[in-house]
Amino acid sequence: MVSSPAGAADVRHVLVESLKGRADDIADRWVSLQLERAPTDPAHNERDLRYEADTLASALVTALDTTLPVDQMANRHRELREAVRELSLRRARAGAEPTATSLSVLALKEVLLGIVRETVDDTGQLFSAALLINQLLDAAGALSFATYVEGREEIIRRQSRQLLEVSTPVVRLWRQVVAVPLIGTLDTARTQVVMENLLQAIQDEDAQVAIIDITGVPTVDTAVAQHLMQTVRAVRLMGAGCIISGIRPTIAQTIAQLGIDLFDILTRATLAEALSEAMKITGGAAPAPSATVSR
Repeated sequence: MVSSPAGAADVRHVLVESLKGRADDIADRWVSLQLERAPTDPAHNERDLRYEADTLASALVTALDTTLPVDQMANRHRELREAVRELSLRRARAGAEPTATSLSVLALKEVLLGIVRETVDDTGQLFSAALLINQLLDAAGALSFATYVEGREEIIRRQSRQLLEVSTPVVRLWRQVVAVPLIGTLDTARTQVVMENLLQAIQDEDAQVAIIDITGVPTVDTAVAQHLMQTVRAVRLMGAGCIISGIRPTIAQTIAQLGIDLFDILTRATLAEALSEAMKITGGAAPAPSATVSR
């Protein structure tokens, strides 16, 4: 048992002495507790749990043996902060629920309190040590949750970007002619992807003509028209011509009613007419046997 220091109880010293040299024991108990309580959690691979437990337990003991305020250790102690963040990001990528991830960190309370109870027999010190453990792991749990949310948001942004790229392929029709068929709503984010992919394809293919087909775009409003004009201007800056095809009667009427000026932009009613125009611009080169797609 850890005896009481002379004078006022140095609870933090008692806590450090109770946990020092017990990192392996802390890790063992934490892994067992998590596997017992959530054996089907996708993040609960025993090998990964052991790695997380070893890293976090060691960081906890090291952080406690500093002069940092207990409630600020999770954010200010580099080793502990990185251990908590790595655990949360790993579980975010594994698809674990955010609440489950935070509860895993908070489960350390039970483990640490169990070890302290085994080594401290002074009721007052035990109570004070429990308060310190709560402060430390509440802050670690909050950091874990915030990091998890940040990681999931990054995954969602990356997946959204990938979906946008898949939904806006740039097709090489034949030598020096590329096209991008648009289907669905055209917003700012999607326009940016269209522009980037189209400009890259123009450079890669040394294209003279780029066709933007909006046959699959249900409506054209002022915002959509502005997006299209920005893309056309960017294509022209690359030294290529741009044709917008798929101007159906309803879209033509809407554009006229909105007073949108597409006077200096080459437009055609159908993709076939746009292809015919592209052949004239490129000197009537015959189409290649097959098309390739650039993303």
